[in-house]
Amino acid sequence: MRKMRRKGLASMAAQTHTVASTTADTAVTAATAGTGSAAPVDLGPAAALSCRECGHQVPLGPVFACEECFGPLEIAYDFAVHTVADTEELRKRIEAGPANIWRYAPLLPVPADVATKPNINPGWTHLVKADNLARELGVDAGKLFIKDDSGNPTHSFKDRVVAQAIEAARAFGFTTLSCSSTGNLAGAVGAAAARAGFRSCVFIPHDLEQGKVVMAAVYGGELVGIEGNYDDVNRFCSELIGDPAGEGWGFVNVNLRPYYAEGSKTLAYEICEQLGWQLPDQLVVPIASGSQLTKIDKGLQELIKLGLVEDKPYKIFGAQAEGCSPVSVAFKAGHDVVRPQKPNTIAKSLAIGNPADGPYVLDIARRTGGAVEDVNDEQVVDAIRLLARTEGIFAETAGGVTVGVTKKLIESGLLDPTLTTVVLNTGDGLKTLDAVADIGLTATIRPSLESFRDAGLV
Repeated sequence: MRKMRRKGLASMAAQTHTVASTTADTAVTAATAGTGSAAPVDLGPAAALSCRECGHQVPLGPVFACEECFGPLEIAYDFAVHTVADTEELRKRIEAGPANIWRYAPLLPVPADVATKPNINPGWTHLVKADNLARELGVDAGKLFIKDDSGNPTHSFKDRVVAQAIEAARAFGFTTLSCSSTGNLAGAVGAAAARAGFRSCVFIPHDLEQGKVVMAAVYGGELVGIEGNYDDVNRFCSELIGDPAGEGWGFVNVNLRPYYAEGSKTLAYEICEQLGWQLPDQLVVPIASGSQLTKIDKGLQELIKLGLVEDKPYKIFGAQAEGCSPVSVAFKAGHDVVRPQKPNTIAKSLAIGNPADGPYVLDIARRTGGAVEDVNDEQVVDAIRLLARTEGIFAETAGGVTVGVTKKLIESGLLDPTLTTVVLNTGDGLKTLDAVADIGLTATIRPSLESFRDAGLV
């Protein structure tokens, strides 16, 4: 059943596995040329790539699919040096680190000197205690927080994963950075590539929000629109990896995906550190591919195993837009299989109709006692306005999804309003202005007190 429910991922892996292996050989050769031997790749505590399905391990390289079962590969670590006896030393080292994701370098697949390299250095974004919103939603005071990742360099959480992917691209000798994107990732790749001295060429659906198109293009890389939706773009990128034209290209969410995905763990690390090294009781996380949610769970589990937080139950809730809700539909129906959908929602950053990590999201939601819920476009817009009005945070549509789902979960009794809850806002509302385009001037008046009074403003 596990293999059946991951059929979509296996299909893509089968198409690109041979190509990815060739790309890996080429990249590693470039990275070690002239050394006379295959020098080991320095990615800190990362020890190998391990299949999430069968456990088969392979050496670190730019591959994402298991050669045994086509399951997804992820980073396996050697944290042996960080025993429970070393917990306080590790905590102090983290707290003394830079105010970005590299404070967690000992827990990431990066070299120890990563903070000295040219990168966009995202992270350490605000964890906002949202008491005003809590009152509106009926949550106990002091219990509701917004993890606001709109404060990253390109104003979305994608800066975290791209910063991580850049370090893997350096290690494997890539010269061009690329991706398939629903918008935010395109901007993050463009910015990070410019800062690090890489060429960039990114691919997006042709009908993205104009704000995201401009932000992706302004960094000087190549931006290519593909006629179709995100799943069409992703398939094209998988084909490009297999063509000579793609030689030397690092696709952050394809052949660099195991490294790229680890950047999402830093959200879990920051949330716990900002809560005083405590696990939250409940988290509400948006679902696009599902990778962010699964890596947040992985990050929480690592903190528990390292003794940096006390082990206790927590619940993870996934949030989708109704117009692209394959994981929510599967969860509510009690299915293990996530059936693809054709996206039709204003929340375009979440519009992935065939989410690669969907089955793993189902596993985590069920294991932790959480759920996966969805809201319609009208509820998304209402939630964007609610968050802005109560907390002064202008979220993009994905943030409207998480806040809207949080409201719905409270009303249905699935989310406990007495427990510490963290809701993710993953991007800036300036990127999705069309969603709230009907908001405008309260009044237009002449420059006189009489006109001001006549408008009923006093």
